[in-house]
Amino acid sequence: MAKKLKFPPVSPKLPVMMHGADYNPDQWQHDPAVLEEDIRLMKLAGCNVMSVGIFAWAALEPEEGRFEFGWMDRLLDTFAENGIYAWLATPSGARPAWMSEKYPEVLRVGANRVRNLHGMRHNHCYTSPAYREKTRLMNAKLAERYAHHPAVLGWHISNEYGGECHCGYCQDAFRAWLKERYGSLDALNAAWWATFWSHTYTSWEQVESPAPHGETMVHGHNLDWRRFVTHQTADFCRAEIAPLKAANPELPATTNLMDLFYDLDYRELAKVIDVVSWDAYPMWHSQASDAGTAAWFAFNHDLFRSLKQQPFLLMESTPSLTNWQPVSKLKRPGMHRLSTLQAVAHGSDSVQYFQWRKSRGSSEKFHGAVVDHVGHEHTRVFQDVAELGRELAGLTELVGTGVPAETAIVFDWDNRWAVNDAQGPRNGGLRYEQTVVQHYKALWEMGVPVDVIGSADPLDGYKLLILPMTYLLRQDAGERIEAFVRGGGTVAMTYWSGVVDEHDLCRLDGFPGPLRKAAGVWAEEIEGLHDGEENRLVLREGNPLGLSGSWRIHEICELIHAEGADVVGEYGEDFYAGRPALTVHAFGEGRVHYLAARVADEAFYGAWYGALVREAGVARALEAELPPGVTAQLRSDGEHDYVFVLNFSGAAAQVRLGESGLVRFESGEPAGAELALPAHGAALLKRAARR
Repeated sequence: MAKKLKFPPVSPKLPVMMHGADYNPDQWQHDPAVLEEDIRLMKLAGCNVMSVGIFAWAALEPEEGRFEFGWMDRLLDTFAENGIYAWLATPSGARPAWMSEKYPEVLRVGANRVRNLHGMRHNHCYTSPAYREKTRLMNAKLAERYAHHPAVLGWHISNEYGGECHCGYCQDAFRAWLKERYGSLDALNAAWWATFWSHTYTSWEQVESPAPHGETMVHGHNLDWRRFVTHQTADFCRAEIAPLKAANPELPATTNLMDLFYDLDYRELAKVIDVVSWDAYPMWHSQASDAGTAAWFAFNHDLFRSLKQQPFLLMESTPSLTNWQPVSKLKRPGMHRLSTLQAVAHGSDSVQYFQWRKSRGSSEKFHGAVVDHVGHEHTRVFQDVAELGRELAGLTELVGTGVPAETAIVFDWDNRWAVNDAQGPRNGGLRYEQTVVQHYKALWEMGVPVDVIGSADPLDGYKLLILPMTYLLRQDAGERIEAFVRGGGTVAMTYWSGVVDEHDLCRLDGFPGPLRKAAGVWAEEIEGLHDGEENRLVLREGNPLGLSGSWRIHEICELIHAEGADVVGEYGEDFYAGRPALTVHAFGEGRVHYLAARVADEAFYGAWYGALVREAGVARALEAELPPGVTAQLRSDGEHDYVFVLNFSGAAAQVRLGESGLVRFESGEPAGAELALPAHGAALLKRAARR
């Protein structure tokens, strides 16, 4: 089934590339001239949308029941008069002090069962009836007043949801969630293997959330608590959206997500919102080459695009530096454009910043912004933003285009949580996230478009499926993957896969569980290697992949038996020297490749995935030899392909274009045989769609 490649714009009010920032005029009410100057500067920078009101609860409701909307009226009216639009935020990310004083139940209780004092942000209980009612009332007031305002193009729900609460309300809600999930204590005890350490529950009241001074060692319990926290957060978000949609169901709602955030299963949160947005803050220039950082954030871009299989929004980034990373580096010349085009290349229909104007005080006063403390346009950063604004204004035809990925990599939050809770072969670090991105990076370096999917997502349209450390694998997911292979798909999977079920209970039918038959291997044992300890993967002569050589292995070695699979490579050291370490199994019309050890040499993954991409017939974004640190990424509307060539190497690079029909996007002139990219350079090419 062909992937959908053309989507309507996020808002019909603004069917172009969105360009803007978080704007906090509530901090500048004492100086009305600031708004007037900001409007002039927004136009000068080519900014067409602002996120407003994110932390403005105290300005909107300075005392309980006394609402002050005059300043917001003036702001939005001024926007409308000047062709500027707003993502209007609900202010639940930070609460006024009067609410904490009068309703202390809104303050979070930590896992240690101690209630927080007022302060910080996100310091609130998602279950608290008082907080839910106050949030409902505020959102209803905003919707009543602004749901049909010409400047408002959508709702920005709260800000960077996160954290958990362990108060009495949350304990009751957790028990209710478990009752609905399991139906009986017997089922709960079985799922949690509660006979271990005599942890059997005999009443629901005995069940509590994990606590540092209580229960932390029941893995099914820990896993279900994390699932519950996601459920409760998504439910709170849904409750926030309800009064907004009641006033105007046409306005889209989003909430800004974060870089591979650990605490919430974003696939569940994505079901609640209309469009995915996220906040990207790479730590550029920590090494000579930015390729490693770029690959990590490319993975994130692809993840957020894949959550709803449609274009996403880059809701926050910095035009210069942050103030919270260990070292705050300025973006080198060209990097602002390069990092921005990276987001667009992977499916973003917006480029927005935190923040528009630097705060004068408090914890973010030195965080990068479009407008510096000096308050005018005569700065390097402002000129970078304005230049980019002019370029984005010319990319309207890319808006709504998709990414024609034929490759998918599986990344699941509950698998992530289970892996990190496993107490398995390397308690010093199983490195699940790093492993997933390591496999992804090999594809990124080749310019292979990739979707980042969950194990429950459809597999239609893919040719190559990557399963790195799929430790927790549900039976039905395994059966669908097996059917994918049987129908002609290629799968690459690794050690520590198919080990436990959805309750984090070990499988009794031999690892990799539901994929044992398709993989043609049985994983008998696994061991962790000490830091600095190594083994070797020795590739057999004349193997089916045509690979050769010996590669360093570190950290994890799995001892497997070939049950029908062909051995491509074997261990070179230790008592298991000569045993299989890399296999391939023909199954139905497809193949499963199994890597039993973690290879330390990055070049191995390029060679291995190069062979798999050719075997599966996966198309690359650009049929060219890409220098190290240079990648090619692809968007398409089905009629035209838009190829982004991005240079993260830190030095000038030359790319030999191995295909005809490419033209430069900005001019329509033939691209020629060679593309010259300066350090931190990027080029956008166009051709007739190949699909």
